[in-house]
Amino acid sequence: MPTEPEPVTLAEIVRRAVEICDPDLADEALGRFAEEFEDADEPVTAVLDGLDERLAEAVAEIDHELEDPAVAMATAVVQYLAHRRDELDGDPDHVLRLAARAEWRGDPPSAVVAWLDDRGVQL
Repeated sequence: MPTEPEPVTLAEIVRRAVEICDPDLADEALGRFAEEFEDADEPVTAVLDGLDERLAEAVAEIDHELEDPAVAMATAVVQYLAHRRDELDGDPDHVLRLAARAEWRGDPPSAVVAWLDDRGVQL
């Protein structure tokens, strides 16, 4: 009898989002973002109702002016992957594109568009 897969934790989702947004793990703000959730070992499905609030609190600690496009995209990717866990191992460019479309309904801020363009990701 096949076993059920282990639930995906919030920490795993955040780690994957940071890896997608910063493959070299060189962005200090994204490193701090990942640290904020490193102990979040509850299944992401258990925290979906309060996920927006938890992300907003973490982002406020890291990006006080809410101007860092990498942090904005990491947050969008967390939201996207929390609902589309089947995309966890998906192509990073594909995930970035779909997360941006979902988060900003196809109209992301210009800083995010420039950040995506720098990575060769077209909406």
